Amino acid sequence: MYHIALFGAGRIGQVHAINIAAHKETQLYSIIDPYDDGAQKLATQYGAKVQTTEEALADPMVAGVLIASATDTHAELIEMAARAGKAIFCEKPVHLDLDRVQECLKVVEKSQVPLFVAFNRRYDPQFLTLRNQVQSGAIGKPESLIITSRDPSPPPAQYIKVSGGMFRDMTIHDFDMARYIMGEEPVSIYAQGSNLIDPEIGEEGDIDTAFVVMKFASGAMATISNSRRSGYGYDQRIELHGEKGLLKANNINENTVEQWSDFGCVSAKPEHFFLQRYEQAYRAEWQHFTDILAQRSKPECTGFDGEQALRIADKALESLITGKEIQM
Repeated sequence: MYHIALFGAGRIGQVHAINIAAHKETQLYSIIDPYDDGAQKLATQYGAKVQTTEEALADPMVAGVLIASATDTHAELIEMAARAGKAIFCEKPVHLDLDRVQECLKVVEKSQVPLFVAFNRRYDPQFLTLRNQVQSGAIGKPESLIITSRDPSPPPAQYIKVSGGMFRDMTIHDFDMARYIMGEEPVSIYAQGSNLIDPEIGEEGDIDTAFVVMKFASGAMATISNSRRSGYGYDQRIELHGEKGLLKANNINENTVEQWSDFGCVSAKPEHFFLQRYEQAYRAEWQHFTDILAQRSKPECTGFDGEQALRIADKALESLITGKEIQM
């Protein structure tokens, strides 16, 4: 049984707590959060203890840490955990500053501990199946990828202040998926964006609607369509065209019932939010981290992947500001 210290008792921390506690090989051992009430509540719910950062990292019972705390704490906690010899699961991003990410990864490399960066969409069964079919040669050479990602509604403006902006917070998932599915690195990127949904987001200097075009060394291209508001649920779709055909991964709807009549056809909307849409993905990525702890596997999504996704996000922002295609 591997004992896990969970950093962060907020919404995403609670999702991970469920999966840690439900897994037969892991136990939610302790909670670390600056807000004591939240930590105590979660600890009581799962029979865990509340620890400080120093206590958790010095505790020989702790085999691994799961970092689901505020973004600006990730890099420091990764470094501390690495020096303490703990296996590390970290929610994206490692940090919002690329130089800081690189400093952090040097500490991880020196400490020789496993670091898994949780881009959870890689573990969605639909997207994983699509990727596996690409790798099997089902549609031959990939030529054009379309990723659609729309949130049901925009986040509050105060969140925008600490998020790093749309490209580093939201589109970064799609940048990672593009690399993951295409199996190669982009060589250029062009981004356009607008503030159409919430004026307060614009007042914070961010956008809420974006289109991004990426070109790869092979000549293949990817187009990403983002919006902070769909009006109909959590819209997550992928379409990949290749020399021998097409692969599509559609939305997961609230149910599969359709009503057909003289008035038309009606079906359920897509799942409302990421917690429902990617429930299976969160379980699957925790299974992968458990395999890492048991030395049955090595991290499939590493610090390098986190660094590359952030690098692309930075280049997309540069393109947005300059209005030019930016070379990678």
